[in-house]
Amino acid sequence: MPVSPEGLKRYLQKFTRLRQGGTKYGPAPHKPVLLLSIIALFEKGEVLDNKIYITPELVGMFKENFALLVTTGHNPDFFLPFYYLTSEGFWCVRTLPGKELNAHVKSFNVLNSLVDFAYLAEDLYALLQAPETRNLLKAALLQRYFPASVHQHQQAKSHVGYLHSLEKYILNEDTAIYTPLQQTAPDEEQVFVRGGLFKKLVPQVYNFTCCITGMRLSSLHGFSMIDACHIVPFSRSNDDRVTNGLALCPNLHRAFDRGLITVDPQLKVVVSSAIAEDEANAYALKKLEGKRLNLPFGAIHYPAPENLAWHREKMFKG
Repeated sequence: MPVSPEGLKRYLQKFTRLRQGGTKYGPAPHKPVLLLSIIALFEKGEVLDNKIYITPELVGMFKENFALLVTTGHNPDFFLPFYYLTSEGFWCVRTLPGKELNAHVKSFNVLNSLVDFAYLAEDLYALLQAPETRNLLKAALLQRYFPASVHQHQQAKSHVGYLHSLEKYILNEDTAIYTPLQQTAPDEEQVFVRGGLFKKLVPQVYNFTCCITGMRLSSLHGFSMIDACHIVPFSRSNDDRVTNGLALCPNLHRAFDRGLITVDPQLKVVVSSAIAEDEANAYALKKLEGKRLNLPFGAIHYPAPENLAWHREKMFKG
């Protein structure tokens, strides 16, 4: 769809007249923060068609922008604007088959269980695809809702922020950066973002290669057959740093989670004697006995000895 001056003018008006709920801290900033986060996805080339999915990148970008722009006491709840933006007339939400979305959704996990994707009005989608009009809409949002934070936002986006700090934390590269953001019990949105980054970064540091078999398989469509496997389950540890992860192919991921294999202090594979299998088969687990892990580059990414010890003691079915 061609971009028209009339269309740009109309959306500049819409973006600067968003319906904001009244709160004790003043007008709710969530809608403009969400729109800025969606614009950031367009800037990064991550929106390939008119479907906006609830991804760790989008939720993380929302939290990052919220922290940089909002100076009031509002909570950075992503689920609120994702639903309420539908009242503006240019944002629609497609639910999963048999599901229904309404104003009674009060948590991120409930929202995520109902939504397939959201999509924009086609003329707005065209405006956001074009860098010039996209930048004008972004500038209008910043100047209208966050004039005092614009400079800080522009300075910080290049090198700090929620996502940057969280990635450094998960990569075990600078725990001090993320410490102030940590909570004893992460909220639903934090868990979602951290889990998504864990699934992305663990295979990445292992070069998308199974650390036991050496299998490396990816596709032109961006899919990888290598999983990020927690050594100590996240439900027990709240630990999603790469030092609590291994990159494994799916069958070994399942075997590790069920305690059929583990790793000894010398980083060699140990296979349970409590399994029955055709040991002559090329894919038999027993053939992996004594095989040393292929480790990622950089010792800060190695699996933590205490995590492997926990797995040997608590999970392994020797």
